[in-house]
Amino acid sequence: MSLIKAKMDMTFSLRRKEVVVKQPMVAELKDRWPALFFKDQIVEEFFRITNKDLLGTFRAAVEKYAPLLLNMYRALKTEFGKDLKEILRKLDDETTNIVRHRKEAAMKGLPVFLHEDPNQLFKQCLETDPDDVAARGVTVGILYVLEDCVAEASSPKIQNIALILEESIVVEDLPDTPTALAYLLGLLYALNISYPEGLKYTFETLQKVFMDIGPKCSNRVRSLKKKLGVV
Repeated sequence: MSLIKAKMDMTFSLRRKEVVVKQPMVAELKDRWPALFFKDQIVEEFFRITNKDLLGTFRAAVEKYAPLLLNMYRALKTEFGKDLKEILRKLDDETTNIVRHRKEAAMKGLPVFLHEDPNQLFKQCLETDPDDVAARGVTVGILYVLEDCVAEASSPKIQNIALILEESIVVEDLPDTPTALAYLLGLLYALNISYPEGLKYTFETLQKVFMDIGPKCSNRVRSLKKKLGVV
């Protein structure tokens, strides 16, 4: 991997110019720069662009903000309908790995709290579904692959978490939602992809609050920052 990193470091200027100026499709970039989709190189490319530690910074922010977000969700859940109530209900049903599930709930509730549709970002399929069917129609998303053949009384287990860009699965085997969001943000930076219009406040929050990148916030994100106590 050190050889790959050295070559990716050396070709960064060329690659960045190609990505920004030519704006190639994701499939073309994956053919031309396959290492750009390796997990470690997503982190490295993000650092080359922003001088920020993608995973370290993001995970520290999740650790800090998840309890605050959950407190706000509980205080205001009647204002946000069934999506937020369902996220909190599932959290309350958990009896193991509580800290992990709290972080999951905090991140899954973020689009709802920002008045955006979480179903645009978080997708599900069964492990028996073909990849092209699972990714169809999704330009930017996180895919939860669920086990098949589960008794009705049981909740299906997540077998895989993957990232979708331009209707293709580009990264797989992610451990949890916060990590998936971090890698997804990193890929959007690396590939110079604009935030989806219907999720622009969610990604603005990830960028400007969680990663502390960018000077000005929209009014909606500024309001959230104040509630979180971010100066």
